[in-house]
Amino acid sequence: MTAKEKLRQTIEELSEPEAAATLSYIAERRRERDPLAELLDNAPEDDEPTPDEEKDGVREARAEIERGETIALDRARRELA
Repeated sequence: MTAKEKLRQTIEELSEPEAAATLSYIAERRRERDPLAELLDNAPEDDEPTPDEEKDGVREARAEIERGETIALDRARRELA
């Protein structure tokens, strides 16, 4: 029997509260291995208002996209390299 098969069998034997606790434990362990996910999970919420200049820039960029004024990602990478 493989490890995954043994795990499935063990999971089927758990009560619902045990399964929930086990799932939380596994999720936490997986997060511990991913420093970026941990950083993002613990990041403070951005509660600063968006400046008007930034909002204008976003509107302008969206309008350019709608007009088809875009370049290919490969081209942008070449130009920025």
